[in-house]
Amino acid sequence: MTSLKVLSLCAAVVALAGCMGSEQEDLQQWMVEERTKVRPSIPPITEPKKFTPQAYTEGDAFEPFSIQKLTQALRRDSAQPSTSGLIGPELARRKEALEAVPLDAMAMVGSMNRSGQPVALVRVDKLLYQVRVG
Repeated sequence: MTSLKVLSLCAAVVALAGCMGSEQEDLQQWMVEERTKVRPSIPPITEPKKFTPQAYTEGDAFEPFSIQKLTQALRRDSAQPSTSGLIGPELARRKEALEAVPLDAMAMVGSMNRSGQPVALVRVDKLLYQVRVG
């Protein structure tokens, strides 16, 4: 009984192997035909333009990193009106608790939505804070 199973298994393998050969040949032939049909159309590369070097003529001009230029820029900045009216309220306001903590000491541990607004959960020194945009 086992020899009959082995014989039928061998016959099935031979039959399947015979079927695969013709498909592979057809596929190979089709690939060869398609390769001969398609030719890439690559335009020739244009010749590079002739480079003509130019002499540097600004050697006697004002140096960009000179002390004179820095002095002029500082004078110009000091002559402009002060923006203390804009910065004053920011410096005078009470600071929030997390503003004194460096960013690398904070760890985001989660997020959630509260009243339709996204809220991040941040852990600092074993305390959990809810952080919102703004």
